[in-house]
Amino acid sequence: MSASIDTHGTKRILMIVANPGTSETTGWPVGFWWAEVTHPYWTFTEAGYEVEIVSPKGGDLMADGFSDPEDDSQYSAHDILSLGFKKSATHSAMLQGTRPIADVSVDDYDAIFVAGGQSPMVTMVDDTDLHSFIARAFEADKIVGIVCHGTAVLLKTRLSNGDLLVKGKTWTGFADAEEKFADDFVGQKIQPFWIEEEARKLEDTNFVVQSMFKPFAVRDGNLITGQQQFSGAATAALVVDALGR
Repeated sequence: MSASIDTHGTKRILMIVANPGTSETTGWPVGFWWAEVTHPYWTFTEAGYEVEIVSPKGGDLMADGFSDPEDDSQYSAHDILSLGFKKSATHSAMLQGTRPIADVSVDDYDAIFVAGGQSPMVTMVDDTDLHSFIARAFEADKIVGIVCHGTAVLLKTRLSNGDLLVKGKTWTGFADAEEKFADDFVGQKIQPFWIEEEARKLEDTNFVVQSMFKPFAVRDGNLITGQQQFSGAATAALVVDALGR
């Protein structure tokens, strides 16, 4: 690591969290998934890293309702780590007034980490500025971590030579079986497309999944990906393994 990045021996992580959006299939407001921010954040800070949260466009961020431990659905009521982050004035303030990636240099960080949620399927999948930012980080030999629906960006992120970033790579993301479970749970189609289905149409890439809603993450070189919302800490742990403490 260059001295400009690591002058005091502290690794720096840039966490990119989706801006609020509106689902084109459900009409719901969509945002980030709490556990995909808070669990990696905990892993990184426990390793002694500095973490900055930014967003593609900047501004205040909003979580998906089902990911909120206090949501009436009780879907994420078990997630006391997210509850603590949400209730902490210091931590919750990190999700307000975020800097846009246009104001950020990848050179200032050792790794980037893209969180998921429902919003990435709407706001990130066609965001060419974000794709270019991720590609620049990857080509600068930074560790690139992406979890859950955040991996939608890998369907379209291309390197400077025109190749998809995932060409020749093994990676994971939200599984078709998990999408079907989610659709059945709410009683309607949620996502405009399924990541696994689209990934399997790509040539020269290896998309893999494991059991539904179990922690699973995979590293291939500088690319680290996690399957779904229960994989945030596992994905972050591989980032820590790659960078060291």
